[in-house]
Formats: sequence, C-alpha cells, structure tokens
Amino acid sequence: MTHSFLLIGQSNIAGRGFTAEVPPVFNESVKMLRNGRWQIMTEPIHNDRPAAGIGLASSFAAAWHLNNPVDEIGLIPCADGGTSLDDWTVGGALFDNALAQAKLAQRSSQLSGILWHQGENDCSADGAAAYAEKFDPIVNELRMGLNVPDVPLIVGGLGDFLTAGLYGNYFTAYPLVNQALLQYAQTRNNCYFVTATGLTANEDQIHFNAVSQRILGIRYFEAFNTRTHITAPLTHEQDLVQTIYSRPFTRREEKLLLENRFASGKITLQEFREQLVLIAG
Repeated sequence: MTHSFLLIGQSNIAGRGFTAEVPPVFNESVKMLRNGRWQIMTEPIHNDRPAAGIGLASSFAAAWHLNNPVDEIGLIPCADGGTSLDDWTVGGALFDNALAQAKLAQRSSQLSGILWHQGENDCSADGAAAYAEKFDPIVNELRMGLNVPDVPLIVGGLGDFLTAGLYGNYFTAYPLVNQALLQYAQTRNNCYFVTATGLTANEDQIHFNAVSQRILGIRYFEAFNTRTHITAPLTHEQDLVQTIYSRPFTRREEKLLLENRFASGKITLQEFREQLVLIAG
C-alpha cells in the first residue's frame, strides 16, 4: 500500500536548501506525484521556483519508511514560495490545485497526513492574531473535500534566525506567529506542532539550510508517528539522519541514479557503460 502526504505552505516546505550540502535521499519505496502518477522521489521535490532545493519532506519520508518498511510513501508537492494565508484561501488557485492533486493521489494511495509550513508572509501582530481564523477554513475544507476528516495535520514553527537577515525588520513578530501556530495545534483535533528551535538558515536568513531541513523532516515524522507536539529538539534526530544516509542503495536504485546522472549530462556514455557493468556485478 502507498500512504500519501500532502505538502502545502510556502518556500520553507517547498525547500530552498542547497542540494550540494547534503547527501541525497533516494529510495525506490519513496515516491512523489508528477502529472498524476507516482515516480521515485528525487530532489528537489517541488518545482515552484528555479531556486527550489532540499525540503523537509525527503527526510520525513525516509524516516517514515524506516518505520514502515513493507509499504510505500508518496509525497504530493503543492507548496508555493512567498505565499500568504490569503493566497491559500478556499476556492483560490493554490487551494484548488492542492485539492485536485490530493484527489489524484487518492486514486492509488491512502492519504495519511498533511504537512504544512507557512507564516513568514503573515509575520505581523495582526497576522498572528488572525492566523487561526484564516487557517481553519483551509484545513476544514481540505479534510472535507478529500473525505479524510481525521487525517493528521503537522504544522511547523518559523526559524529563530529570521530577524538576523536582510529583511529582519519584517520578521520581528515571528514569535507571535510561532505562538499562534502552537496554540492552533494544541486546540485542534489531530493537529501537531513542530519547533524549529536550533535550526539554521541559508545566508539569506529566511530559508532553512539543507542540513536543518533534514532535521526538521525528522521532527515532523516524530510528531506524526507519536501524535505529539515537538516543542524541543529530539535527542536522536542527528542519529536518525545518519541512519538514513547510511542505508545502502539497492542495485535497482544504483542503476536509476546512474541513469539520472547520464541523462543530465554529468557523465559520458562511456562512463555510463563502465559503471553499469560494475553495478551489474
């Protein structure tokens, strides 16, 4: 069985981590939705912007599969960078697209969770105060429209680094947004909060870097798996990331990775043939 997860929000769930900074996550049991069909996941999962990169969903999915080795997991990428809660309003383009993509995924999977990260574009005292009022109809209509009224929703906090960057003055109210997100999760059924405490950013001090995205994905998985709020860093999060990285590729995975390298021009035809022979043993 394939268990699918809808990815929605803005750029920090779409992912802006630099791919060269971390080892790849590649697992033939971890899929992503493309054109209504499941493909083996490759990073970046989202293509919302040319700068799309490493997001939290890859390590979330890898951790999920370690805990569910018999089943497959499918990721439904629908996040869009720079978007506010108003952009996600029910009946808008982003909402309708997420609903449609999730319905496509439900034809061949069980929708098992919704992963949300958003708030930078609502980072004000007024935005924090109105967060629950604006977010509630989005969540409720998604659950109703997808016929999954009790599906778990995981929401993540904003990074503590936001005020240190080029646009730091814009983000001074981020603690209020984090408080609103935590309070929202604590007062809604099947909703769990994940802290960003201790995580670091790219040089822009807006987007989680690739290393922190891997950790954030582990925290999202812990919240989903234990159905609890994650309000502090996990003692085992670094170890779990290393476990994911140390998983040996299957022969099929090695071949697919090699084909990807050849198709993207990273190796020559001769190198492809030589390495293919080595994989075949």
